[in-house]
Amino acid sequence: MSDIEYVYGIHAVQAMLERSAKRVKRVTLVRGRLDVRAQVLLDLAASVGVSVNRVAPEELDRLVDGVHQGVVAEVAASQMWSEEMLDNLLEKLEEPALLLVLDGVTDPHNLGACLRSADAAGAHAVIIPRDRSASLTPAVRKVACGAAETVPLVAVTNLARTLKQLQQRGLWVVGTAGEADQLLYQVDLKVPSVIIMGAEGAGMRRLTREHCDYLAKLPMAGAVSSLNVSVAAGICLFEAVRQRNKA
Repeated sequence: MSDIEYVYGIHAVQAMLERSAKRVKRVTLVRGRLDVRAQVLLDLAASVGVSVNRVAPEELDRLVDGVHQGVVAEVAASQMWSEEMLDNLLEKLEEPALLLVLDGVTDPHNLGACLRSADAAGAHAVIIPRDRSASLTPAVRKVACGAAETVPLVAVTNLARTLKQLQQRGLWVVGTAGEADQLLYQVDLKVPSVIIMGAEGAGMRRLTREHCDYLAKLPMAGAVSSLNVSVAAGICLFEAVRQRNKA
């Protein structure tokens, strides 16, 4: 793996400068861009001592494969959190844990959107299996709009084993499934909780399902039978927020 990666897009680069400036080696901005958002980036880069290069648009196109919005940051590559780091985080929590598990979500845009929802809801971490899952790529960072820098993303080797360990720690595991008998709103999410979202289309794997304490569903009143995984994750996380704020 390279020790350098590229973060692109206005929001993602701004988030890097605000939250992880020490990792930013250089910012490259398209030549001739003089709008307010570009000036904010220039001022921010100057305030943290990061140099800015101006280049032609085609040079940015060669750096990244995506909609870069005229700005790319060269940063020291980050590593996803380990299970040991997650253990340390849970040991230090002074409030009931709220974790989001994505069981095989492979679309980078969905992973990025889930990270963004997790950040907004104050979730303590997002857990993914190390295999058969989207990873922390520049595309994920761009969609996450800075959430990839604030929400721990934990890649685990054996998801079923991790769920069992979390249960032994006192966390309750809630799996989402359209065929569940009870609604999510009937589940107590004020306690330390793990919310599991299944893969796009396939849902949770059998072994993951077997490690759930509860299965719950969202009410679907329209013609569609399911929601995008990132939309459903946001609804579930904010139901936990609602219950905890009400308590």
